[in-house]
Amino acid sequence: MNIRASRKIRGQHLPTKINMPKREDDVLLPTGHKKPEVHRYLLQVDRQTKSSYVTLKEAEIAGKTIKKAHPKLQVSIYDAEKSEQILIGV
Repeated sequence: MNIRASRKIRGQHLPTKINMPKREDDVLLPTGHKKPEVHRYLLQVDRQTKSSYVTLKEAEIAGKTIKKAHPKLQVSIYDAEKSEQILIGV
């Protein structure tokens, strides 16, 4: 790792190069975050994907629960294989 500094001599700034030894903790370590598993049916609330489900029935149950608690939100299920959107009503 190189750090550049400047020193002032008679009104002039002269660059100075400082060599720093490498530290072991400079290496990026995984943070433990991994991509979530994406299934066929995506539950979307106000066009933002919140979760995914293997079956349509599971997605409908979760969508109806959200819609019942928050009727003003747009809740839908997106079928990734057919590229279709199913709106959930009250």
